[in-house]
Amino acid sequence: MKIRDRYIAKTLLTYTLIVLLVWLSIYSFFSFLAELNTVGDANYTILEAFKYVLLQMPGVAYDQASPVILLGCVLGMGHLATTGQLLIFRVAGVSILKITWLTVKSALIFIIFIILIGEIIAPILTNYAENAKSNVLNKNSLSSNQQGFWIRDGGNFINVKNNNGDLFSGITIIEVNPSNKVERVTRSDNALFDGSLLKMKNSEIFSINDLGLFENISLKERNFHNKTVSFDQDLIDSLEKEPEDLTTWMIIKQIQFLSDNKLRSGVFKVELYNRLVKPLTLIAMILMAMLFIFGSTRDTTLGRKIFFGVALGLTFELISRIGGAVSLSFDLNPLFSLILPAILVMFVSMILLIHKSRS
Repeated sequence: MKIRDRYIAKTLLTYTLIVLLVWLSIYSFFSFLAELNTVGDANYTILEAFKYVLLQMPGVAYDQASPVILLGCVLGMGHLATTGQLLIFRVAGVSILKITWLTVKSALIFIIFIILIGEIIAPILTNYAENAKSNVLNKNSLSSNQQGFWIRDGGNFINVKNNNGDLFSGITIIEVNPSNKVERVTRSDNALFDGSLLKMKNSEIFSINDLGLFENISLKERNFHNKTVSFDQDLIDSLEKEPEDLTTWMIIKQIQFLSDNKLRSGVFKVELYNRLVKPLTLIAMILMAMLFIFGSTRDTTLGRKIFFGVALGLTFELISRIGGAVSLSFDLNPLFSLILPAILVMFVSMILLIHKSRS
């Protein structure tokens, strides 16, 4: 890489880091103010509130990556433009397409770094923060004490009244046959759950046999009864969470589980495709921003560049959300609804950039 290319990349990454720090500082400030309302409850102190907000920062950076990177690139290119450096680069023979490619490459490097943090580090720190806060407030977290849930597992409908991690209580399993008739009902007061097997104690098994006009119900009592299931504790914990709060791997597991059980998984697919399309959407936003920068390198103020950068980010965020909502409402392919706006903007922007580069 030439010194010139390294300088442009360094400038863009520096401004992106500055924007990220400012963004996180503002978010953490208001989050800390909100946490102050809880300070004083049980053993929740200001130090605990500060730690809770701090541990949330990697997740916030991951969620807000696209507008932050866009704004950082706009400010970086705006700095090069207002100081005359962009004009010097172009006079020296660096084309608009070359500068655009360096900008896109820098943005992709940064977003890959943020994605790694968001998928690996952020979930661990967020769970730790939630559990630590729950312990200090003398409350049980979702993962350690879930009040109960219903879940479908193939031809089984399972109800658990209380979930304490690997110990279930008040279990009812309703098994239906291919004709959707109840075939067996199993009830147990307690069961150990090892992630794939329910080990029930003192179970009552009611078998229902259809004998024409009458149904014969027989009862069997067993001290021990095992039931194999296809879900695990992580999947159970995710039942009470919004799709945006789950890791990409957990979303994929949810989609697979729901699809196998012929349940609707559209909300999770929209979130998954939204994450997969995020780099493409970011490239489209940057290409549009580059049109603005190269179209007005002299008479546009830095404040106006910031305004347009924020406006572009919010516009694309709105378009993505609308596309996902439309796909759910009209039963359309969510990937197509999310990727179409980005492709159209990229196509138009590239044509205009090529035209500017040749003029």
